[in-house]
Amino acid sequence: MEEKPAVLIIGGLGYVGRFLALHLHEQNLASEVRLVDKHLPELAWLAPEFKEACSREKFMQADASREQSLPRIFDRANGKQFDYVFNCGGETRYSQEDEVYRVRSYALSMAVGREAAKRGVKCFVEISTGMVYKPDSVPRKETDKLKPWLKLAKWKLTAEEDLAKIEGLNLLVLRMAHVYGPYTSKFISTALCMARVYQFLGKEMKWLWKEDLRTNTVHVEDVARSLWTAAEWYAKVPPPRKPVPVFNIVDHGNTSQGTMAKIIHDTFNIDTGFHGTIISAFARLNLDHVVDDVNDETLDPWADLQSKAEISQTTPLSPFMERELLKDTDLSLDGSLFERETGFQYLHPQLTKDETEKVIESYRKMGWWP
Repeated sequence: MEEKPAVLIIGGLGYVGRFLALHLHEQNLASEVRLVDKHLPELAWLAPEFKEACSREKFMQADASREQSLPRIFDRANGKQFDYVFNCGGETRYSQEDEVYRVRSYALSMAVGREAAKRGVKCFVEISTGMVYKPDSVPRKETDKLKPWLKLAKWKLTAEEDLAKIEGLNLLVLRMAHVYGPYTSKFISTALCMARVYQFLGKEMKWLWKEDLRTNTVHVEDVARSLWTAAEWYAKVPPPRKPVPVFNIVDHGNTSQGTMAKIIHDTFNIDTGFHGTIISAFARLNLDHVVDDVNDETLDPWADLQSKAEISQTTPLSPFMERELLKDTDLSLDGSLFERETGFQYLHPQLTKDETEKVIESYRKMGWWP
């Protein structure tokens, strides 16, 4: 019987990394798993179910963007090489300076990519973002025009392009929609925290722009499964696959602001709506001002809610609205190529009220939700 693949996950304690580790653990898919992260497990807000999947034995604390850390990260006790390397690392916060993304995302991708090439790793999976396309409400295919609309995406695309130039790297790229699921502290969590504040204040929650603005989503469990499916698919034929395979990973819900507004209305029992075109046009010209106003309105009540609920620990949740997240740009992806090529099927085909309630339940379980 063929030995199961040995797997290295860079950014193994990050949101996607930990769910990939959990998937490998629960399905017993790998002969060895090593998680590399800059942060310690004790400080990563790990939920109890990750205890074994992200155990100390599997974990190595290191900064993979530093050249001198690479031998320690890639060397295995038995002298063999890792079969699959998943790069789930990099800077995931929005609104950072270019230099932050260059050092923490781009340089990380390039360092681990070069090392993977040098060691003949069978498949190197780079996680990118669907924000690299020129925005359009019509779902973007992998071959469509690229025009990144966030700094984070600009550096992700630069990494994609430069990784593809590395001689001998067996590269595969996955471009993600907004990832959500239990314990998420990105995108959808901001909306949920804001909704909790507006519920508390007895106010209507209103969105800028239009309700059909696309904010496509994908569940983190499907992301973890897609990563593994992609690597196994890649390794089926002798590498390298040229041109570099690139796939969009997105659910079937075609999530939009309208979807979110309805779910939030149904979940929190609050009025939701959209600012008219005049206010939206004003906001486009004064975005910094608008963002500051929204944050002034929500941050103090959120703190009050937390103290009322006696949540004294810091949590990863906040209604703080990022300016970059308020852009009037569609994240609209066509994920059919990946499904056709690999036979992958989504277990969470769309964002629903039920899925949203499971997210809130996960926050409650961790003592994060006021």
